[in-house]
Amino acid sequence: MEAKIKSVSAVLNAPAPHMVGDGFRVHNFFPSGYKLAMSPFFLLDYNSKIEFSARNEPRGVGVHPHRGFETVTIAYHGAVAHHDSAGNSGVIYPGDVQWMTAGSGILHKEYHEENYSQKGGPFQMVQLWVNLPAKAKMTTPKYQDLKQAELPLYSLDNNGGTIAVIAGEYKGLTGKASTFTPLNVYNARLNKGAEAGFSFPFSYNTGFVIIEGSILINGAEKAASNQFVHFQNSGTDIVVEALEDAVVLILSGEPIDEPIAQYGPFLMNTDREIQQAISDYNQGKFGYLEE
Repeated sequence: MEAKIKSVSAVLNAPAPHMVGDGFRVHNFFPSGYKLAMSPFFLLDYNSKIEFSARNEPRGVGVHPHRGFETVTIAYHGAVAHHDSAGNSGVIYPGDVQWMTAGSGILHKEYHEENYSQKGGPFQMVQLWVNLPAKAKMTTPKYQDLKQAELPLYSLDNNGGTIAVIAGEYKGLTGKASTFTPLNVYNARLNKGAEAGFSFPFSYNTGFVIIEGSILINGAEKAASNQFVHFQNSGTDIVVEALEDAVVLILSGEPIDEPIAQYGPFLMNTDREIQQAISDYNQGKFGYLEE
């Protein structure tokens, strides 16, 4: 049976940016920027490339709680340091990924890494909130530090570029990140003129963030840097041609068909669970983390 093309639903411009703390200038593509079907991905904050001046006191986001989901931060320029109340810490540099499972509750903070902060320079990141299914919302918090050098790398023919598999599977390569539901997260670095093919189940919610350059999708739709491409829930196959050197973040996952209750940094299934999260946080049950 011949595979069917997964058609583009929309090519979306980055919404107006806002600051998260004093270290992240982000465009929220969803859920506030656009109402998109992207479960299990609940939130996409895109820090488009910006120059930060040198500074001794690192910019960032102070201590704050999370429960019921995972935060995934992918670095393209700059460096970010992470600390959390489970005792985890790490620094991500371009190409690296930090995958934090908040689960039953955690406090964390994220700052520009000290050496980067003192030098300044370009900064570009993506942060995702990945929802957890009800049965895993109260899982024990954990932290996955995924270095670019450790990510499985698929090389395209004719020096066309590479596909770094962060999570899920691509042409026999399995990503390093462990996930609670089926999803795929890839970093595609494509050289001008290269073609790459992707195939996802028709029911998977799928989107591309164009980090750099421009691409042609399925021979029909163009998308350029700082745009988001949303796909229809039909067909399976996507063909990408790089119109110039390009970097593309590829997201596709099986939807979690459960009710969602969200309040600030808590993502649960019911309002009662939100009230419990607030109560537990106020009682100090998420642990302690120094500012």
